[in-house]
Amino acid sequence: MTNTVKVGFIGLGNMGIPMACQLLKAGYPVLVYNRNKNKEETVVAAGADKTSSTADVMKRSDVVIIMVTDDAAIIEIFTGEQGLLTPAVTDRYIINMSTVSPEVSRKMAALCESAGNHYVDAPVSGSVKQAQDGQLVIMVGAEADVFDAVKPILGAMGKLVLRVGPTGAGNTVKLAINTLLAIQAQGLAETINFANQQGIKTEDLLILINNSAIGTVFGKIKGEAIMQDNFNAAFTLKNITKDLRLAKDLGLNSPLANTANNSFQQAEATYGNEDIIAIIKALKHDQQ
Repeated sequence: MTNTVKVGFIGLGNMGIPMACQLLKAGYPVLVYNRNKNKEETVVAAGADKTSSTADVMKRSDVVIIMVTDDAAIIEIFTGEQGLLTPAVTDRYIINMSTVSPEVSRKMAALCESAGNHYVDAPVSGSVKQAQDGQLVIMVGAEADVFDAVKPILGAMGKLVLRVGPTGAGNTVKLAINTLLAIQAQGLAETINFANQQGIKTEDLLILINNSAIGTVFGKIKGEAIMQDNFNAAFTLKNITKDLRLAKDLGLNSPLANTANNSFQQAEATYGNEDIIAIIKALKHDQQ
């Protein structure tokens, strides 16, 4: 596909806005829809058009990208009043970049196929900064020919686009990666809390970690957030909790994953709208 392809974008949150802007930078005509109309304005100012319904996005686009929160939102977008599948149009490519269950992807794919359209699950690894820079890692579940058709569009938003299997495979890989993300967040939080209890400064500890073999980009970013007492959400704690629930529903049952799942579930009520690394506050509170 070339950048003459018309792209519809549904879901303009922290990630959706910069992702849609990357498509505009790549020269694609972009049509946006979001329930909160104020969030459309940034993308419209960058050159996008807007519309009043998901059905209209489907009518006017060759490819539709969705970036929303959960299974319920996806079902509503596809099957609700004025949903994607209400217009009698065919040969559209619908790319669901949300982190949802493999099951809901397979169900939506079946609905798309019966209506003569194509479904792709393509969740992303990376946060707002990576979305702003077009440096997301994108894992794709789709048939090979469908993947080949949409890969250039995905490439406008990411540094790596990899097909990992048929429908639902992208979602499965994303849940596996986010399980590791949760474990890393909890591990960093526990390490800092333990060192602080022994009188070690967080700053000194992080300098040593970040210059050692166990230093990571994630650790540097979240360590800096802890140092600055900045828990504004790049990726909310409630969203990682949701992903851990989805992974558990798939059968995830291992010691570290179960521990992280329990910790984040307990923290969600108090810290759910803060960043994932707010788990450090929950764990510290539990130790007092």
